[in-house]
Amino acid sequence: MSAPLIISVSGLRGEVGRTLTPEVAIRYAVAFSLSIPGDAPFVITWDGRNSGSLFADAISAALNAIGRSTLVGGVAATPTCGVLIRSLGAAGGIQISASHNPIEFNGLKLFSDEGRVIPKRAGEKVLETYRALERGDLTPPWCEPARLGRRAAIADTVGAHLDAVLKTVDADRIASKKFRVLLDSNHGAGAVLGKPLLEKLGCEVVCFGEEPNGQFAHTPEPTAANLSGILEKVRAAKVSVAFCQDPDADRLAVIDENGRYIGEEYTVAICAKHKLAKKAGPVVINCATSRMTLDVAESFGVPARRSPVGEANVVDLLLAERAVFGGEGNGGPIDPAVGLVRDSFVGMANILEAMALRGVPVSALADELPAYAIIKEKALLPAEKVAETLDRLEANYTEYRTDRSDGLRVDFPDRWVLVRASNTEPIVRIIAEAPDACAAQALCDEIRAFIES
Repeated sequence: MSAPLIISVSGLRGEVGRTLTPEVAIRYAVAFSLSIPGDAPFVITWDGRNSGSLFADAISAALNAIGRSTLVGGVAATPTCGVLIRSLGAAGGIQISASHNPIEFNGLKLFSDEGRVIPKRAGEKVLETYRALERGDLTPPWCEPARLGRRAAIADTVGAHLDAVLKTVDADRIASKKFRVLLDSNHGAGAVLGKPLLEKLGCEVVCFGEEPNGQFAHTPEPTAANLSGILEKVRAAKVSVAFCQDPDADRLAVIDENGRYIGEEYTVAICAKHKLAKKAGPVVINCATSRMTLDVAESFGVPARRSPVGEANVVDLLLAERAVFGGEGNGGPIDPAVGLVRDSFVGMANILEAMALRGVPVSALADELPAYAIIKEKALLPAEKVAETLDRLEANYTEYRTDRSDGLRVDFPDRWVLVRASNTEPIVRIIAEAPDACAAQALCDEIRAFIES
């Protein structure tokens, strides 16, 4: 049985050749193009999966056939796509990627001319047009030969992004430390920029999965379980730090010099602390991200805001608050000085600079942060019962602070829990954070028991 095609306001994802076909990709790309007037070109890049170039060819041809030109960048990280859109003055862009999903999946992520994932309202317009095309209520405006768009290759896909990251750190200071770094790109797009960046920062690079062919050496999401095979390699390689990316390189997990998995939640918190030490200002995270970053912001006396889950929501709030830094706890730091996209390269550069300027190992950067434990669970709940269940749940915790901006979040004095409905399954996801794993698990169990009672 095929996994269902998942279509949201910012992109789609499906199983290649089954739910995601060239026809579906073309329809979605055409719908996106029709929502953006003008004649500026669109950037198209992909994350290294062997189906990426197939969809890129189909999408480029379709856009050309309705009179829009395309700039094709080949294999590139998702944040690189965002930088290219701005540097080339494009109308928007399409990153072909299924993020951390297995190789049989692929997807499309849509970007505005700001080089960011399109916001909700724009995404709803694309989705409405896609449905009209799907029903046959709307026909693509195919052009006669004189009005066809043109396809061109982007000569340098990494230069602008590389320069933008380097401008945010003291590259010479980092280079003086001659760090030995392990980079695990797992045959995704990460090493295309990751290796040149680390070399520019004077690092000796030990690279695993450098070739971007999509033949993942381990399950692609950079979690502790999936990176267990990398831990021993870190110890054997005697490196200062290991950086592990997901296939489209917008997420970063960190392993310390002792081969200890620090993880993704720490990426944003470490970077936020380092960034705020250089420049004070608001910080934005989503409501499912560890409170470590909020504690860091409080220690600097700056405001910290929480958005609903989703990169587009984080960016919306980041822009509204004029924040100096943001991110999501899945290892996705966002530095607006570089771009408005989660960016593993921002994470690597900032962590290395923190190590260089303070003269401490990455383990010390992690250990000085407040210690919390996050547990993630789920409970069966049909979609039609979600609203009523969350109402009852909120009424059960009236003595505590609650937030309904994204599901239901309940904040206790030293812990919190978030309950959100899945967009694709008849379940709710339960995320709890507490001072230790037992307390977080107990909170998850309490919430699940209430839901299933």
